[in-house]
Amino acid sequence: MKEGLRRGLRAETIKTYSYVVGKFLRSYSKQPHEITKEDIEMYILQLIRWNRAGSTINVHLHALRFFYEKILGKKLMVKLPLFKNRKRVPECLSQKEVVGFFEAINNSKHKLIIFFTYGSGFRVSEVVKLRVNDLDLEAGYGWVRDGKGGKDRMFIVPDKLKTSLAEWIKTKGLKWDDWLFKGYKNKHYSDSSVRKIVEDTRKKAGIIKRVSPHTLRHSFATHILENGYSLIEVNRLLGHSRLETTMIYSHVAKPKVFNVKSPLDEL
Repeated sequence: MKEGLRRGLRAETIKTYSYVVGKFLRSYSKQPHEITKEDIEMYILQLIRWNRAGSTINVHLHALRFFYEKILGKKLMVKLPLFKNRKRVPECLSQKEVVGFFEAINNSKHKLIIFFTYGSGFRVSEVVKLRVNDLDLEAGYGWVRDGKGGKDRMFIVPDKLKTSLAEWIKTKGLKWDDWLFKGYKNKHYSDSSVRKIVEDTRKKAGIIKRVSPHTLRHSFATHILENGYSLIEVNRLLGHSRLETTMIYSHVAKPKVFNVKSPLDEL
């Protein structure tokens, strides 16, 4: 969508919008100019019947509105309000499960990527797009560039990974502006490759829970809270715009984090 670039949309947003619009058009087997307002309304209602998340429905509404109003200049959008996201408690691994998960990884590259994803709280799209010059290993931190919402944010580099990362950069002969984790044809490692590593590891570790790279990010946030750090510190590390978004992890962390006793124990 060249129009997306002209209007300042991020590459990830353009990719998502293109996927959504393509999927929508394939579901009707029609040309874009043949689509009616009723077609869009029925499609959105079908997503609701399928119990899709509010965030998913909103992405479809935004993508279709952009395509028809901004690109084709047609006023076909139904007047549906944006949907509220259901507040779901994120599923995460216990610290003991994380240890078992790590022990199930043998490949050194895979292990470094997964350790880093958990140890710094990355989104999968962030860890694969790190460049060597995003890291300051001596200082113990780095920068996610153009993350979610187009924002930069600082992340911590775990002390346990500083030597491993330095050796990785040296042995691979990586230059200053190289991808930290290279994939096919000098591109960065793909999101799907990391997802496959996580799924294969989950099976090997015998973990029944559903585990994705984002589960490791959830686990990172929860374990930081359990280790006594504040919601504000976690909020900054995750790059959330609102503290309310980070507060969901307080429902997952073990009760010791609150330092509160039941009144029954005081009787």
